[in-house]
Amino acid sequence: MPQPPAPITALHQVLLHTPAYSQMAGALSYLSNALLPPGTLVRVPLGQRELLGVVWDRHPAQPTDAALDPARLRPITAALDALPPLSASWRTLISFAASYYQRAAGEVALAALPPQLRDLSSMQLARKLKKLAKAAAVAFAAPKDPLPGPSENDDSASHPVVLSAEQCQVLNQFRQSHGPFLLFGATGSGKTEVFMQCTAELLAASNDAQVLVMVPEINLTPQLEDRFKARFGSRYGAAAVVSMHSGMTPAQRLNSWLAAHSGAARIVLGTRMAVFASMPHLKLIIVDEEHDPSYKSGEGARYSARDLAIYRGRLEDAKVLLGSATPSLESWHHSRPAAEGGRYLRLEMPSRIGSGQLPLVRRVDMNHQPKSCVISPPLLAAIAQRIGRGEQSMVFLNRRGYAPVLQCTDCDWKSECPHCSAYRVFHKIDRTLRCHHCGLSERVPRACPACGNPDIAPIGRGTERLEELLAEHLADTRRPDGQSVRIVRIDADTTRHKGALESQLAQVHTGDVDVLVGTQMIAKGHDFRRITLVAAVNPDNALFSSDFRAPERLFSLLMQAAGRAGRDETVTKQSEMWLQTFHPTHPLYEALKQHDYPAFATSQLKERQQAAMPPFSFQALVRADARSQEAAQGFLNLASQAAAGRADTAELLTQLTLYPAVPMSIARIADVERAQMLVESPSRVALQRFLTAWQDVLHITRHLPECKSVTRWAIDVDPLNI
Repeated sequence: MPQPPAPITALHQVLLHTPAYSQMAGALSYLSNALLPPGTLVRVPLGQRELLGVVWDRHPAQPTDAALDPARLRPITAALDALPPLSASWRTLISFAASYYQRAAGEVALAALPPQLRDLSSMQLARKLKKLAKAAAVAFAAPKDPLPGPSENDDSASHPVVLSAEQCQVLNQFRQSHGPFLLFGATGSGKTEVFMQCTAELLAASNDAQVLVMVPEINLTPQLEDRFKARFGSRYGAAAVVSMHSGMTPAQRLNSWLAAHSGAARIVLGTRMAVFASMPHLKLIIVDEEHDPSYKSGEGARYSARDLAIYRGRLEDAKVLLGSATPSLESWHHSRPAAEGGRYLRLEMPSRIGSGQLPLVRRVDMNHQPKSCVISPPLLAAIAQRIGRGEQSMVFLNRRGYAPVLQCTDCDWKSECPHCSAYRVFHKIDRTLRCHHCGLSERVPRACPACGNPDIAPIGRGTERLEELLAEHLADTRRPDGQSVRIVRIDADTTRHKGALESQLAQVHTGDVDVLVGTQMIAKGHDFRRITLVAAVNPDNALFSSDFRAPERLFSLLMQAAGRAGRDETVTKQSEMWLQTFHPTHPLYEALKQHDYPAFATSQLKERQQAAMPPFSFQALVRADARSQEAAQGFLNLASQAAAGRADTAELLTQLTLYPAVPMSIARIADVERAQMLVESPSRVALQRFLTAWQDVLHITRHLPECKSVTRWAIDVDPLNI
């Protein structure tokens, strides 16, 4: 029998993790002895390294094409063909994200994949996939019994879920429309239960349907995962619910990704990175706390996971449900009536479950309190009263450490970081000065390094100092059982070790803590049933910020913090939110007192429209890092001037504004100087066309002799911090 002809050598384009500012930002050409379908994961050589890549397409040219020298092309080392190729919709999502956020497609694609994939052979992958196939057989199987009605969806028959009238109405609207949806519900109104009801219905409607549930922060993932596993684990198997976030080990990330990619995972819970999870049967995307700025990436590809969730839902014909008690102004604007141009359907749940009441907001005018007072006497008395009744209080201050700066009383020396344009924070617990930007940590000097004066004092306050003051003032207060007050502090310093956060939260939930002190990580998302008083010690800083988004962030944070109080409907006493402020009549606090987010949003959107700010205009920041501030700003200004001299960009400049380059708010971090330039336009299309055309200008400008000290540049589309 004649032998079959040898396979024709094929040419493939492969995406690798190469940043946009590098010289190899596009797909690279590699040879293969077999035609590989797009989406196949491969390992390829690059220089002296071997990298993981994704076959993006077959090259339009043949290996013998004159434009390509086959002798210079390198072969693909190995194809991970045991793994099904990444879907066309996933590749479209990656291409869109890379194009819109002005990054290299390979940078986005490879960052979305688990790093451990590059260390596994096809045989090892096949073994892992075989194990997952067994789990998938359970996950894909239809439930033994059809899903019961909305009031019985909980797997525990002894504790059926009884939905409120508002929840039932929202679920009916969800069934009757395709969305996207914005679930605007008060804190404690039962949004999580609506999420689980929607999930249950879509999983029951299809034997292979998958649901993506996104949360803004890692510390919110475990408790949500427990609730979803308790509800769906016995029905679909424990392996049907997996998590994806950066706090997982490489092996855990790989297993979760493979479970999602193979379909064994019916529900994926994750942070912003999960928006790129490969889920071939995606039917629903839920974005909890959709307003949270954590959904916007601050490094690498600066994408918004919330906005990409909307795009992915449209791409894959999946429903998208955004949820928040304080929606972002962009989402609120998009959920206006369709007759006014709205694109989302707003679902409203303004009431708390049962008889739960929203907290009464009390404002303490600090102008009338003792000078240099950190915690006002009325607030201390209120906390002591709650402790005496066996209730919990939460005191919130968004600044960790003991004090933000140490200062010499003689020569005015301050604890500046030698590598950053910021102060090192005084941490009393271990007597260190730490820079929260570059990580430099040193022992507190015995005397002023500048003049030798031993009298150096802390200025300002952080959560450590707040904890100390509360312990001092409440030393004589007793719990109902006669024991001393128990105070716990939760911030980035106390939760560094694995399991620390879970342990501290468990203490709060069991009632072992009387006063909880912390930063914003305790002010949102947690379901603290015993807390009846929440206090914000120093919220005024954001009232007069130069950042136009500061009022929105402050209102959201305070309203979310207030929502931690009074969540237990069995507690009959009125819960309270205390605000210590020097500006008690500020309109923001007036709206907060009424829990009136719509009034606040209307006011803010009116101001933004008058000032032509987002969502009524579109912005991008171009940032540059260099060895000197002059070089960083010079690079951006030269690129701006060059854009005016090119035909393809000069025409677009009539539709947008390029502002002069300025230092960033923290101009130097780790001895790297940073500058930024704002680009603004009333047209999203014009802005995108300009940024795409400007990429070449930025590349050329960077190689000018006067820009040699520029180390990198990046474009941030739809920035949240300016």
